[in-house]
Amino acid sequence: MDLSVFFVGTAGSVPSARRGLTAALIRRGGDVLLFDCGEGTQRQLVRSVGLADLDAIFLTHFHVDHWLGLPGMLKTFDLRDREKPLDVYGPPGLGQLLKLMRPVYGRLGYDLRIREMQPGEWFAGEGYRVAPFPARHRGPAYGYALVEDTRPGHFDPETATRLGVAPGPDFGRLQRGETVDGVAPDQVMGPPRAGRKIVLSGDTAPTEALVVAAHDADVLVHEATFSEEEHERAAHTLHSTAAQAAEAAREADVRLLALTHLSARHLARELRDEARAIFPNTVAPHDFDSIEVPFPERGEPVLVRWEDKEAAPA
Repeated sequence: MDLSVFFVGTAGSVPSARRGLTAALIRRGGDVLLFDCGEGTQRQLVRSVGLADLDAIFLTHFHVDHWLGLPGMLKTFDLRDREKPLDVYGPPGLGQLLKLMRPVYGRLGYDLRIREMQPGEWFAGEGYRVAPFPARHRGPAYGYALVEDTRPGHFDPETATRLGVAPGPDFGRLQRGETVDGVAPDQVMGPPRAGRKIVLSGDTAPTEALVVAAHDADVLVHEATFSEEEHERAAHTLHSTAAQAAEAAREADVRLLALTHLSARHLARELRDEARAIFPNTVAPHDFDSIEVPFPERGEPVLVRWEDKEAAPA
């Protein structure tokens, strides 16, 4: 099952010539989930991977750089004759925000379902869930953790054969948890394996809630609005520095840290290097870059640059 993060926009607060406002697309198999929808998000998608029929949208909070692209996208889906319902999730207050925006996007020909989430609730996908956790920012704010279900352990066909189970359909029955001819699954299956985890911080000052949510994550996508030289300003505005993002990644023992929500006053490589001094496995994606997330036994998460994809032979 493929799992990836596509960085639609990576700018902080205001767009630049090279970076659009915050949005990230997670693809898991055929499911497509959008996290935040800054101004220009649908244009960014059209320019890159296309404007997919999203399964759900998750807003981290209600500052305009994280949601202003949503009304236009909702209307575009209507003009494209979308039929299946669209769920939009966010903190308490989401319903009031979209009610105020109703004159902007107008009547829709599909069912728009507004879901105000509370900590402890989650969106249930097939084989995974998306759960909010409290961020530390101005006003109601969440980060999100996408967590796959636990996977069965490795199947040992040699042991199964030795115990008298014939290769074929009975092997599949054992792997599905059935007992076959007196042979129990735990006799031929290894211990359960954790699924993959991707955590997105949203805008946040350092908080223990994020470290707990990101524990053992394959990828932590964390805002890095400021450099450490501006830590006082970061604290005042309830944002994070690149060093603070790295400290969270180190404490949570994640596999890869991706810095986003980058201010135009800093070079991305400077913020990346600041973080790498604390947590070496750090990247600073550009717009349209992606991170491929294999199962741990198949390798490490890897940053794929958009220009490399564009240059690859068809």
